[in-house]
Amino acid sequence: MYPAPSPVYPRYRQPLATPAAAVPQLGAPAPERPRRPRPSGRQRLDLSGERGAELRGALASVQEICPEFAPAQLLRLGTESVLLAGSLGRRPVVAKCALSAGAAEKVRREIAAHRIFVRHRPPVRVPRLVGADSGSGTLVMEFIPGRAASTRRHPLNAPAVADLRALFAGVRRLGEWAPPGDDFGPAVNYHALLGRCHSLGMLTDRDLSDLRALLHGLRGRDGALPQQFCHGSVYPSQAVLSPAGPALLGWSTAGWYLPGRDLATLWAVLGTAPVARRQLSRLAQLEGPQQRDAFLVNLMLVLTREIRECEEAIHRAMRAPGPDPAAAASRPAGSLAFGEERRLLLRRLHDDLALTRRAVRAAVGTR
Repeated sequence: MYPAPSPVYPRYRQPLATPAAAVPQLGAPAPERPRRPRPSGRQRLDLSGERGAELRGALASVQEICPEFAPAQLLRLGTESVLLAGSLGRRPVVAKCALSAGAAEKVRREIAAHRIFVRHRPPVRVPRLVGADSGSGTLVMEFIPGRAASTRRHPLNAPAVADLRALFAGVRRLGEWAPPGDDFGPAVNYHALLGRCHSLGMLTDRDLSDLRALLHGLRGRDGALPQQFCHGSVYPSQAVLSPAGPALLGWSTAGWYLPGRDLATLWAVLGTAPVARRQLSRLAQLEGPQQRDAFLVNLMLVLTREIRECEEAIHRAMRAPGPDPAAAASRPAGSLAFGEERRLLLRRLHDDLALTRRAVRAAVGTR
């Protein structure tokens, strides 16, 4: 053994002075550690509850394609689909499972879009595909850390200006991108959509003739309508804001639309953000009256869809035997009841439709 070159002395640290108020009293209970509130919309994964059979079936479908999937949290449990957060080893992932035939078709379209994005990366961030089964409607994708631009389809409070600016920039980059080939199939048939909305009573005869006049003016020399690749349903709840930029989720409606489809969707749902609406209107008119007319056609169709879905939600709530205790517990204190909130939303959507109808008639008059 080598002798130590110098003696080793233990170092003593002088204890810090502790205030008398911070010294726990003997016999007094220890102060409880404050618990962090659980984010709204996220629940514990309970496989033995009322819908435990559906959750067990969804988990079995995920583990059939990813045997190492370990569930951690239930992100969303709806009537048509379930969203689970878990991990594959050390890799965090998110699994989406369809619970109905209609939802399975949507998940299949989303799976097809993600498989296309493996070959052709879009200019916005998209969760990477991990595993998928089109037969059962199961999709496993990368978990993107961040926060949603909004937890609601129609935000009650306007999102932050910086968040909206980042979302609008991502939507504009996506609109300038054209995926090569014909992977996304033919463009949306706008004449068929207008006829369907007119048969359902959502559009009047005057609306139908005005919108067809705008479509006729949009046609080129070859008789084809202009096309733009769009997300199709770019709600703020479908956008995750991360340090690397906004990431868009839910690509089941992606395809070729008239220019301005995503801008029209954002305008329809951001009713509490008038400044954002003015910015969207300016973006829709940057390239002249052609882009403006396409935006108005998209806006009329988006508003009729939102009105129809809002009315269906109200009818479902009226037919329900009683209020959902889980949904009532998740609502913040002091908020409006579901029926009153939907009534106000439906009135705002009808006001927006009347405003858009006047803008369409003015655009037709200028031709």
